Amino acid sequence: MFTDRISDYFEGVAAKYLSAVDADPGRSNQHEIGGLPAAGFKQYLGTPGKNDEYRFKAKQIYFKDDSDSLEISEGFVTWYDCRRKQPHRSAEFRLYYYSSAVTELIEEGDFLLVAKMLDGTLLMIFTPADSTIESQLRLVFGLKAVSESFTPGTLDAVQLLLPLRLVLEELGIEVSRPERGDDVWLEQLINKFGGDSFPTTSAFSAYARYSIQDSVDPCGSPDQTIVQWMEHEEKLFRIFERYLVQQRLSLGFGVGGCDVEGFISFSLSVQNRRKSRVGHAFEGHIYELFFQNKLLFEQGRGKGGITENGSRPDFIFPGFSSYHDSAFSIDNLFMLGAKTTCKDRWRQVLSEAKKIKKKHLITLEPAISQSQTCEMQSHDLQLVIPESIHSTYSASQRDWLLSVEEFIDLIRHRQGLV
Repeated sequence: MFTDRISDYFEGVAAKYLSAVDADPGRSNQHEIGGLPAAGFKQYLGTPGKNDEYRFKAKQIYFKDDSDSLEISEGFVTWYDCRRKQPHRSAEFRLYYYSSAVTELIEEGDFLLVAKMLDGTLLMIFTPADSTIESQLRLVFGLKAVSESFTPGTLDAVQLLLPLRLVLEELGIEVSRPERGDDVWLEQLINKFGGDSFPTTSAFSAYARYSIQDSVDPCGSPDQTIVQWMEHEEKLFRIFERYLVQQRLSLGFGVGGCDVEGFISFSLSVQNRRKSRVGHAFEGHIYELFFQNKLLFEQGRGKGGITENGSRPDFIFPGFSSYHDSAFSIDNLFMLGAKTTCKDRWRQVLSEAKKIKKKHLITLEPAISQSQTCEMQSHDLQLVIPESIHSTYSASQRDWLLSVEEFIDLIRHRQGLV
């Protein structure tokens, strides 16, 4: 289990909704954002004198729910007294940001989070108001109420479990550190798989499950089990990845270690492996959970079955032959999509099995916005989320969510297994 806290990476945070003066170049005074001192943020930025200004390396991110991509710009921002040429007036500190691909996208009313990282970098994340990204950032950084004035956040308001780590990593924020006991696990991984490359995801996932089999109960506690399997595999993956990356870096890239293209290619392969692996691992663990609970089901992946228009739902209950059997009761057909994170991709499952009106989708994503879950309900899509993640949702959303155990019980009842 990961023991990281958000304060292991950040020292301060504040958020607000952008006013026209903050966001509109036609109305703002040279891209300035004020109000941070009132939220106590000046303690992280300092107090420049009348003849001084402080520059900070800054990473700016703009992310929308309906896009799989995010815009990232890296540069500098300036912290200074905008009244420095007026010695008779008290200081008024503002943050000056330069034009970038990110600032070209921001609009009045957008949510802005400013965070000071322990390495001295400023992180500025922009997203439309009431988005899932806003909801998740407010959860991670302990921001209950936000207005057009900066509100300070509370670090370590929640435990930084895997679903929240995935949120941060999707925003390009690396949150992974070596821990005590990693060497023991690394030795076991090398003995099992060798020390040259990663095994297949299915083999790695199987080992992750096997290595903690005595501490989980797939049938008695399926919600806890799926989370523990994912948490443990992620821990093992990062341990093994760190070792393999260090081995590769020690070899260098090209003559003199200066092959930039080779290094970039290697870096991209690391990122792509992370993204593709976690989804496949999630689906594999779900398969094992259903198998151990003796449910009747089939997968659409690989050589699995298809539905209309060649669609391949992640899981069909009890199977594809039943789905295509006109005599089989539609009331006993179920489909389940599986996505570690949803964003706007949940719409993809809506057309994957047209005979089944009510679709189900299992995810690890925390704090999906109220507007998104309302839209899911309007499309007859039911979210299935491990019980431990329900607390990241509002009370009204929690009344609607299904736990993994509830979904399994539903299938068992319809299949006459109870």
